[in-house]
Amino acid sequence: MIPLRDVIPSRTFPFFTIALIAINAAAWFYELSLDEDRLIAFLGAWGVVPARFESSTLISSMFLHGSWSHVIGNMLYLWIFGDNVEDRMGHGRFLVFYLLAGIAAAYGQMAINPDSTLPLIGASGAIAGVMGAYLVLYPHSRVLTVVTLLFFWEVVEVPAIFLLGFWFVAQLFSAGAIAATASSEGGVAFMAHVAGFLVGVVGVF
Repeated sequence: MIPLRDVIPSRTFPFFTIALIAINAAAWFYELSLDEDRLIAFLGAWGVVPARFESSTLISSMFLHGSWSHVIGNMLYLWIFGDNVEDRMGHGRFLVFYLLAGIAAAYGQMAINPDSTLPLIGASGAIAGVMGAYLVLYPHSRVLTVVTLLFFWEVVEVPAIFLLGFWFVAQLFSAGAIAATASSEGGVAFMAHVAGFLVGVVGVF
């Protein structure tokens, strides 16, 4: 399922949602300007590397991405859900909430793989927090979503509680499977998604 937009208009201008998207985009285009060796060094310096953890990377890591699909997918979710959460929380509180969710997500991922030498990057943990907050604030909202089945697809309105609940359960099972097999080197940081989402659910109050 690919969400396209929700049905609730924002009452205020989503200043920080747009600013966060712009910063992520700028960082991504900077990454594209680097050759492979410089990019590896850059991500190693500014991403969270659990085996040699530095607290200063907790913020910088959530503005870095590993591929076009990674950054586009994250920014799509932030655009869909961020404006409404910012609207309800207020601009300043939303920014603090977003950053704290991202920090908690990084700690959640490090907890299951503290010896990893691969940099943990991406905004998905922070955005998971936004999604968790959206679920609490707008449980009866509906999200225009592309639903695919083999070679067929259809655009339908899906209840937010179902879409976000399904997403969270999928992340939870994936994180559990990885933890059980101890195969958490590389790939998607599912535990970061779980931790960020739970912080969003609790931290919105």
